Amino acid sequence: MNRIPLARPVPLGLADELARRIYFASDAITGFSLVSSGEAVTAVDVTLAACSADPAELGRKLDLVVASDVLGQRRPEPAVVWRADASGPAWDVFDELLARGAAVEAGAGQIVLGEPVLTLMDHLDARLKDVVAAEFGAREFRYPTLLPARALLRTGYVESFPQLLMFVSRLHGDVDSYRGFLDTVGRGGAGVGALSEGLRAHGGGFDHCLPPTMCFHTYHQYAERTLPTSSLVVTSRGKSFRHESRYRRSLERLWDFTIREVVFLGPADFVLDCRSRLMERTFALMDTLGLGGRCEVAGDPFFLGEGTAERSWSQRMLKLKYELRLPLDDAADAADSAGPWPGGSGGGRDVAVGSFNYHEQHFAKAFEITDETDEPVFTACAGFGLERLAYAFLCRHGLDPRGWPDDVRAAVAP
Repeated sequence: MNRIPLARPVPLGLADELARRIYFASDAITGFSLVSSGEAVTAVDVTLAACSADPAELGRKLDLVVASDVLGQRRPEPAVVWRADASGPAWDVFDELLARGAAVEAGAGQIVLGEPVLTLMDHLDARLKDVVAAEFGAREFRYPTLLPARALLRTGYVESFPQLLMFVSRLHGDVDSYRGFLDTVGRGGAGVGALSEGLRAHGGGFDHCLPPTMCFHTYHQYAERTLPTSSLVVTSRGKSFRHESRYRRSLERLWDFTIREVVFLGPADFVLDCRSRLMERTFALMDTLGLGGRCEVAGDPFFLGEGTAERSWSQRMLKLKYELRLPLDDAADAADSAGPWPGGSGGGRDVAVGSFNYHEQHFAKAFEITDETDEPVFTACAGFGLERLAYAFLCRHGLDPRGWPDDVRAAVAP
């Protein structure tokens, strides 16, 4: 364990903002806890992957993150717009899923899922889809997995969240590249290091990426077009990808996960009304499913960009983002934070299973999506992580279907 003093103490109220960025500061950090004194975090205790890692260099990187992303942030009072208690306890069932073979850890941030999680995910998705169809008459599309890199660049995601990006590459389309690559990797006899070397030497074409969220496909679909109607609601289900570094844990922070996405496009009053109505219908669904939790104003984990603190503050103050959070154990029911940070106080965990976002005209301007007067439209979206939602359901109701709500049991495990 190495103690890294911080050049500038971090107020305890911003400890979670520091904690959610530490692993992204350096791959050498394999574990950490925050060290507090009085009302501030003054140091970080870290465990390292290599003894050769330079603590002074790690201190420089942590101080950079603190100065760039953390200290300038202002935290308004928590704004909770929905809260509900559940009738029974909640407990973390991930170890039980592993023991039953219903979940298998296949690699970093990758979980193989079996029953009952698969059918439960499909059922919960169908319930959400029914809400969207009945309330908004949404058009559904199925998008390809890969997103053109030029579309990702238009979103501004690259500048805001470089730590989460995951790209796709391929070999140069040339016979000499293929031969050189095969020679480098030893035609199957070499290890991962040789494979990486071969890709660096003979790879290229980073013109596609793994999408971090499904709504980017929708904006790309309608890019440089006038909406076919004055307003539009689109829904889709698909895989999204985010590199969560060592924050990966159970079904909470997968590197690839499934999203049910809903995108609203049109006048400002239309998209804001749709977002509000979808929130209310979602809260009602959570009540029906017996899932206690809360929905609150939230912010995104902007990283190392210009004006990070001001962007986070304005996002919260303008209520551009709400998160629906469900507990994974009893102690999280009454929590008003995203969960304890390592070495911090507090009990229990909860997880964001959905978010409701208002983008004003940001994406419409970036993708040149206009209305009949050639003005950029307004957009909003909602995304629901299906693995997380199913996980929270199982943490609340258990793995035995006899303890589930009757309608869910009838549909999933008759």
